[in-house]
Amino acid sequence: MSNIRVFLVDDTAAVRHILTQILEEDPDIVVVGTASDGRQGLDRLQRVEADLLILDVEMPGMGGLEMLKELKVSRPELPVLVFSSITERGAMVTIEALSLGASDYVPKPAMVGTAAEARDYIKNSLLGKIKTLLRRDSKPSVTPTPQPRPVASKLQHHRIPSRVDLVVIGASMGGPRALGQLIPALPGDFPVPILVVQHMPAVFTRALATRLNQNASLSVAECDSSQRAEPGQVWLAAGDYHMTVDKVGDNTLVAPQRSEPVNFCRPAVDILFASAAKAYGPNVLAVVLTGMGQDGLEGCRQLAKAGAQILVQDQPTSAVWGMPGVVSRAGLACAELPLQDMAAEIMRRVNRGRPTFRARQLAAMNPEVHG
Repeated sequence: MSNIRVFLVDDTAAVRHILTQILEEDPDIVVVGTASDGRQGLDRLQRVEADLLILDVEMPGMGGLEMLKELKVSRPELPVLVFSSITERGAMVTIEALSLGASDYVPKPAMVGTAAEARDYIKNSLLGKIKTLLRRDSKPSVTPTPQPRPVASKLQHHRIPSRVDLVVIGASMGGPRALGQLIPALPGDFPVPILVVQHMPAVFTRALATRLNQNASLSVAECDSSQRAEPGQVWLAAGDYHMTVDKVGDNTLVAPQRSEPVNFCRPAVDILFASAAKAYGPNVLAVVLTGMGQDGLEGCRQLAKAGAQILVQDQPTSAVWGMPGVVSRAGLACAELPLQDMAAEIMRRVNRGRPTFRARQLAAMNPEVHG
């Protein structure tokens, strides 16, 4: 296997030195260059061959966001990992970087403990993401499919879909960008609640909810306390807390839960999906977006057994086809779809059994005919 060539941009010399040491302890990685700000980084990147960029976003001079904007014009294919501080501002800037095309992020170890613990944290956080983004550990086992395709499971094959009363979404690596495209594509009068688990630390989930709320017609908020979920609302699981859903009469209740991590994750998609299967059974539409690992697989098994509908993002449009891939290969999904088609498919399935809502949507799309 050829070496993974990494370029580092960070304004702190000590950080550049430590990152270089940690990365080059791995025999598969070589650091081909470093820079102290965005302008220097752009100049030096022209003179080296790099497979991946690790980028600090808060720097004097040209910062990470400005560099990223220029880089996505000159080198749009270059994967970028943001290395950001765990602060409110750092989280907001990281979410902005992800929306501009950064592949993923790793929070800097602000309060990890000893220097050795901080070093281990960086090593464990960075190496897995670098190799996953570049797909050097293993080749995809499923050939990419350019068009949406049905992959109905045996449990769902001959079942008439029930009316959707709840949408649940799970995502991990690449998820913030995918959610940034999907959620704003849904209408403000969406007729059911939407619950989302995105693998992120606490400060980052709050920043993601804020950004989505700014860009979407729907109301988006972090679920940091027990709430009643209404149609047209999106609740995002708070970092370091699971999120569960229950049905009490006609009310949909969501709540944070501080139980043990599942699949090494908190929040975990499996926790939300399992509670949705128990509370809403066949009336759930689940969506599994891009992400590393297999969180959501067990929850999808329970949802499929209950008769729920499951959609997965396809491999070509996923940053990492881990989470959606395992659900697809298990035969649990109704369909695989490109991200750009996901909102329309969600609307099509939610429209079933709602003629009044469907009529409003048709009128909104064709005002000159239905006005």
